[in-house]
Amino acid sequence: MAAPNPNHVQIVIPEHHAQQNQCNFLKERDFDYSQRAQWLRAAVLGANDGLVSIASLMMGVGAVREDAKSMVLTGFAGLFAGACSMAIGEFVSVYSQLDIEIAQMKREKRVTNNGQNAEEMEKEKLPNPWQAAMASALAFSLGAFVPLLAAAFIANYKVRLGVVVAAVTLALVAFGGVGAVMGGTPVARSCPRVVVGGWMAMAITFGLTKLLGSSGLEM
Repeated sequence: MAAPNPNHVQIVIPEHHAQQNQCNFLKERDFDYSQRAQWLRAAVLGANDGLVSIASLMMGVGAVREDAKSMVLTGFAGLFAGACSMAIGEFVSVYSQLDIEIAQMKREKRVTNNGQNAEEMEKEKLPNPWQAAMASALAFSLGAFVPLLAAAFIANYKVRLGVVVAAVTLALVAFGGVGAVMGGTPVARSCPRVVVGGWMAMAITFGLTKLLGSSGLEM
């Protein structure tokens, strides 16, 4: 029999620590990210829509008008209209989904093994139209304030456009990363997709508005 190696160090992990680590792993693996889907979708999409829509709108106005007042007023008008539109649209959409799920539950009404009504148990998982509408409107407003704040205090035209693009890019990275982490999806794949989409929206809006302005269209 070989003699034990005096330089060999054996690390003993307490059994309760191993069990705790295993439980944490199982909880993380079994966590249902779909439970966050409704409000997360409304919040993240609302923020991205507010950010990209208002930034593109301001860039479009900035393509034909160099004063900051026109850009900022246009941005605020878009914020008010967009927030109301997002809230109403989300409310109607989620309420329709709620009606469909309730009708389906009534058709499949049954009793579980422990005597509780399955319908009552499922109602706790149903989407909340008011919650989705408020989350969407607030998130849209939050995203819209990024380009507004970036443009409000800069007088130089070219610098203002550059600052708006830079601020929107950073916000897109942040929103994309938060949405990916909370949704359990890869950040490296989500962020570039969100950023490129925002750049395209701003560039297309700026270019087409510039083209219309240079074509002699009277306002």
